[in-house]
This record gives sequence, C-alpha cells and structure tokens, in this order.
Amino acid sequence: MVTQAQSRNWPPVIQALEAAVGRDQVVRRREELLVYECDGLTSYRQRPAVVVLPRTTEQVAAAVAVCHRFDVPFVARGAGTGLSGGALPLADSVLIVTAMMRQIEVDIENQRVRVQPGVINHWVTQAVSGAGFYYAPDPSSQSVCSVGGNVAENSGGVHCLKYGVTTNHVLGLTLVLPPGEVVEVGGKVAETPGYDLAGLVVGSEGTLGIATEITLRILKAPEAVQVLLADFTSVEAAGATVSDIIGAGIVPAGMEMMDNFSINAVEDVVATACYPRDAAAILLIEIDGLAAEVADNSERIRAICDRNGARQVTVAVDAEERLRLWKGRKAAFAAMGKLSPDYYVQDGVIPRTQLPQVLRDIEALSQRHGYRVANVFHAGDGNLHPLILYDNSVPGQLEAVEDLGGDILKLCVGVGGSISGEHGIGADKRCYMPAMFSAADLETMQWVRQAIDPKRLANPTKIFPTPATCGEAARAQAQAHFPQVERF
Repeated sequence: MVTQAQSRNWPPVIQALEAAVGRDQVVRRREELLVYECDGLTSYRQRPAVVVLPRTTEQVAAAVAVCHRFDVPFVARGAGTGLSGGALPLADSVLIVTAMMRQIEVDIENQRVRVQPGVINHWVTQAVSGAGFYYAPDPSSQSVCSVGGNVAENSGGVHCLKYGVTTNHVLGLTLVLPPGEVVEVGGKVAETPGYDLAGLVVGSEGTLGIATEITLRILKAPEAVQVLLADFTSVEAAGATVSDIIGAGIVPAGMEMMDNFSINAVEDVVATACYPRDAAAILLIEIDGLAAEVADNSERIRAICDRNGARQVTVAVDAEERLRLWKGRKAAFAAMGKLSPDYYVQDGVIPRTQLPQVLRDIEALSQRHGYRVANVFHAGDGNLHPLILYDNSVPGQLEAVEDLGGDILKLCVGVGGSISGEHGIGADKRCYMPAMFSAADLETMQWVRQAIDPKRLANPTKIFPTPATCGEAARAQAQAHFPQVERF
C-alpha cells in the first residue's frame, strides 16, 4: 500500500522549508527521524516525513507558511514529554520542533518572564530564584518538559491545587497562526480588554497555532514552607483526610497521594528512606505562606490526620528535608520502569469526596482485567494518575490496558469528573470526548478551530473524535453508554 507520505511530492516542500529556515535546521534522513516518532506516550509511534528546527518566531512563521502553501499538515513538538500523544506526528506531516528556541527575558520589577517555547520549565524558576521569585506550575517532568508543551497541554503539577495550572500564569503569547501569520494575544498585564484569546490558545494542543513567545507571571517566594508526610493503614482514610483538610478551609500548596504499590516502587528505585513500606497510602502535604499561618495550618492538618487514623505525621521544615520527601513523588512514574517494561497512564479527574470509592473501584477493575495498577496523583484536586503496568511486546496487551484505562475514565465521568486534568486529550483520549460533550458542544469547538485553521493543517488528528479511522467507531459508540451525571 502506498501511503500519503510516500505519494506526496516532497522535494519541493523540503526545498521550500530549507529556504525558509536554513538547510541545517531541516531533518529528513530516515534514521534521524526515528528520534521524533513518539512523545512520552511511547505506545504509539509514527515517523514524520520531515522535521524543522526553528530558532525564531520568524522561522516558525516561514515554516508554517510553507505548509499552508503546499497543504501539508504540521505538528508542533517541544521536549516530547507529553503523555497523551499530542505531539505524535502524522506520516504525511511536517514536525515543527521548538526545542532550539530557549531564550529567557526576565522582568523582576513587573514580576514576569518572557520565554521562547523550548525553555525548560524549571529554568524559569532558576532564572528568578536569586531575586526571591519562582514559577508555580511544576509538572513532575519539570526538569525536562518545555514551557511550550506546558502551554499546549495546560499542564498542572504539584502546586496547581493552590496556584492553578499553566493558564493561570500565562499573561500573553506570540502566536503563529496556521496560514503563517504572527499575532499577539493577551498582553503584559493580568487583564486586557476583548476576548480572552490567550486563554483559548492555552490547552488547545497545537490545533490553533504555535506559541513562539510566552509571557509568564512569576510569584514571590513564600516566607515559610512546610511539608508533612502522613501515612495511613487504608486508602479510604487517606482519601477522607484530603476532603477534611479542604473542608476545613485549608488550601495547601500541594497535596499528593501514593498507594502501597507506588510507595514500594519508589523506595526500590529512589531509596528515599522516608516512605513507610507497610503503609496502605501516604499523603504529602505542602503548606506555605506567612510563618504564623503555616504554623497554625500545620497543627490543624496534623489534628485532622490524627482523627482519620494516621499512624505518623512527619514534618519537614528545611529545604533539604522537603526535597527528600518530594523526591520519591517526582520520580514515581520513572520508578515503574523497574517493575514493568511498559506502563499506560491515565489522567482523569474526580470530586475529592469520591476518592475512597473510586480508588476501590479502580482496584476492582485491576483485578477484573488482570493488570496491576499503581495510584500516585494530585489528591487535593482529585486529579488521578493510575499507572497500568503491561508488556507491549506481548500481542494484545496494549489493547487490553487501553480498555482498562477507558473503564477508569468511565468511573471518573460517572461521578461527575473529567477525562483529563493536565495531560490533554491528544491522540489517546479523543474517542472519549463524547463522554463529556454533546454533539453540539463538539461542533461549537470545531467552529472555533475552523475559523482559525480552515484547512485543518494544525495537528489535525488530535483532541476531536474521528470515528471513521483507527477502529474508533466501535469504541466511540461504547462511550455513549457512559452514565449521565447531574451537574450543578
């Protein structure tokens, strides 16, 4: 069978791209393209036809204009750490990689930073920490993921409970639209008149264009910080503690939960020597603010943990102790690599009050499907990250764990939750969109996309369901049986 990529006349396209950005910034050798055939969701692989490595907004615009002229689809990619297949190329596509766009411009006086999309998340905090500031959104992959990818997926992180996800920290964007035009959306201040176009772009997963410069809000470092580690003999008690802390009017900077499976995986690999291996679950709770406020909230949280049967509550005050407590949580996904050759991660969201029941249901699904599931997640905002362990070299296992992942998403939607909290929809969860949105909702979203990208060249196969391809028709039909939940 001859694919579109093979049938397209690529030499004129490649020549135009080389003229636009320079020959040394166009990758086309087959073996070199292997590097770009997947993102963090490594189960799916597709080699692009050609890769472009721009360094400036003008080069991105020129590359996009070439794609528009030749009707070639294009996909934006940052560091490639995404977990929903959002940066997965098409065979007949140009992959525009922003990894070489790494300039940072600091404006401490106005508490903002302007960056190119290839800047690594943690570099932002490093650039301003000497002046007593930091950048709040902190995905677990913050040492390797790029700000451009964070913007595309509206990434969260440990501190999103109190400080919000990426969209809450983006003031403005320079955006290259699908025809190759350059526009400015948002601005340098928190509020600007007119439509919130920056808010529309953040989380659009590259389907509305490519952000080439991003103005970020930075925060003053808090006066005091504490991290508490509480261990429990049951997952239900840990879940109840989460609800009780929020119900008491306390909003921690972050509140993470790990089950026994995750605890032991982390200790085997990272050896933090601070996670109790026999605990059914642990909570990591970070509080920050004024010293008096932190001290008061610390005592109140300890009392709530005790009332819910916590065996022990450890408090870390200095930076080294706090880092040690967080070290395992940050390495939890990587630790699964020692237990299994592959894992499949989901990203559903549920109301906090449903945590105990949903975690029990996930365990029941694990038993029914016959695959181990580790739970490590943002408990404070109910953002679950069940990690399903499997072996992709065994025929049929990927499809089986996809079904298990789908059942977990059904649970989330069934209790009034969402199919994604921070990883995006991408190629992985597009067939589940009808679970959350009506046909009219999805059509309205497509109107927006059509207005900005009438040729549908920008990341064309992501987010929205395409029942006619990839065997999704049956799966999409199955989603029609998701339970309907009354929303308030």
